[in-house]
Amino acid sequence: MESRRKRKSSQIFKWVCYTLLMLLCTVLQTMPGLFQLGAAKPLYLLPLALAVSVFEGEFAGAIFGAVCGLMWDYTAGRTVGMLALELMILSFAVSAVVQLYLKDTAQNFLLIAAGCAVLVLVCDWLFFYYMPGYSGAWNRFLWFVLPSAVLSIPVSLPIYWAARKISIEFKIDNGVV
Repeated sequence: MESRRKRKSSQIFKWVCYTLLMLLCTVLQTMPGLFQLGAAKPLYLLPLALAVSVFEGEFAGAIFGAVCGLMWDYTAGRTVGMLALELMILSFAVSAVVQLYLKDTAQNFLLIAAGCAVLVLVCDWLFFYYMPGYSGAWNRFLWFVLPSAVLSIPVSLPIYWAARKISIEFKIDNGVV
């Protein structure tokens, strides 16, 4: 049985590791030209928020998703809050769906991450390109939204494994022998 102090320090260290992973994903996502295909780049913060929500539960996942969304909003130079709200809702929903209906496998996570990437990118395209009536909105959809979602799929797997490793490494024993 672990002491309370040891459990608390273990949980703090776990969230420090998640935060460092978030900073790494932020750097990778904002680095110009890294894994870029035309105008499309993979998303790193979205799969991280989803992976943490899968392993840490609805509440912690939603809070971490909101923080990842705020980081994404800030580094993209956008209006703060839209991506934070989207990632918070998606993180909560993905955590609940995985706990209730899906098996926690890498294949299921890749499908969920791809679907969420399409959803977030389509909402972004809809609000910032299509609804304002820009003439090249459909080109933006075909050459940025869809390729960015596809490029995010292979990136999601190492992020899932890293979040899984952190979660397993700092799992609370709860006194079970």
